[in-house]
Amino acid sequence: MNADGSSLPRWRGFNLQAKFMADDEERFREEDFEWMAEWGFDFARLPMDYRCWTGDGWLDFDEDALEEIDEAVEYGREHGVHVNLNFHRGPGFTVADPPEETDLWTDSETRDVFAEHWRRFAERYEGISSEEVSFDLINEPAETSHGAYADVVRDTVEAIHEVDPDRLVVADGMRYGREPVFELADTECAQSTRGYDPFPLTHHEAEWTDVNLDEPPTWPYLDGAGKVHDREWLRATRIAQWERLESMGVGVHVGEWGVYNHTPHDVTLSWMEDALSLWEEAGWGWALWNFRGPFGVLDSERSDVDYEDWHGHDLDREMLELLREY
Repeated sequence: MNADGSSLPRWRGFNLQAKFMADDEERFREEDFEWMAEWGFDFARLPMDYRCWTGDGWLDFDEDALEEIDEAVEYGREHGVHVNLNFHRGPGFTVADPPEETDLWTDSETRDVFAEHWRRFAERYEGISSEEVSFDLINEPAETSHGAYADVVRDTVEAIHEVDPDRLVVADGMRYGREPVFELADTECAQSTRGYDPFPLTHHEAEWTDVNLDEPPTWPYLDGAGKVHDREWLRATRIAQWERLESMGVGVHVGEWGVYNHTPHDVTLSWMEDALSLWEEAGWGWALWNFRGPFGVLDSERSDVDYEDWHGHDLDREMLELLREY
């Protein structure tokens, strides 16, 4: 691994959501890191809401809240799991509801505050190796241009590297992580892609989307226009452009992927195996969304799975073993 983001280890693991939403936050659980490591995984992405550690003011930082993030970093270090800190909601942008009141892409004050948040994280974790901790700046940028997004990333990377020149920084791709940002190829950061396509398959009957198929999806998937989506379609549309970015000296990782629990389990596993095999061929690591919950291996509440009891939790053993193969 290079701290400039030009190459990455093939880290594999999960997203942990303890601080995903400020109104529903909790402490990170050491057992999650322990179980991940026991099963052979070495990566935890922590999608976080900046309101978890701020008060009435944007720069009014709550030390007690930050210490709970420190705990997660230490759990990762103790169990050999790399911790990737991500702003799922940052000052000025989120894909979640409600939207931010200011705009990260156009408002200079918001941009300065965003960079300052990351600068303070850089100060906080200076001295901890990038083998153990990395920064993923903002989740799934959208509603702006590649150029405007690249400007924000460059400013923020500069603020981080002024404090900690060796910190590994990751920038999500544009259009909700789907598109590589070639404008950042000369910036010292890796990039993170997604594994959620075809979207009607991965988000069938997801309540927060408008996906509403008449019949449950199959894999390969046939869309309304009669186009077949299969493994080769994934390679052509979701792998090739990212390999071109990688050929320019930018490390690539799949920061989120998975299938919501309303898609039939056999279809889910078939799609997952094709995606996993493509990422293995490319040499990319990944982080499933999520560990616990409707996309995950624990407590996913699928109606068509014969769960195994795991310390009082419902374990999807078949999904887990598929993940472990790759």
